[in-house]
Amino acid sequence: MIKFPIQLAVASKDGIAIDEHFGHAKQFGVYQVTAHSCELLEIREVANYCLGQHADQSAMAGILETIKDCYAVFVARIGDGPTEKVNAIGVRAVSDYAYAAVEESLLDYARRCAAGEDIG
Repeated sequence: MIKFPIQLAVASKDGIAIDEHFGHAKQFGVYQVTAHSCELLEIREVANYCLGQHADQSAMAGILETIKDCYAVFVARIGDGPTEKVNAIGVRAVSDYAYAAVEESLLDYARRCAAGEDIG
């Protein structure tokens, strides 16, 4: 059973929609969420991981350090390798809400988790 409040990280270009690919994110908004409320706590800057046809492993380490205290990270897209790395630190990678509104999506996710659904 999930224990609220939870922290959720969001990859977003504009803070309105979940519209950033995990590897392209230069920042993550960190929200404190319950089944009934959603509050932006801070914006955490990161170096982007995806550099065209190759990846910056030191940037990945920095991203993982940045989001390790979050229950999940919301992204528009994420590859299998990065998903495995995110999951390995106990964070869920969620792309089910790609391009949807941030706060609406986080509240829906929290309500579904509270209801016992396994998402992400």
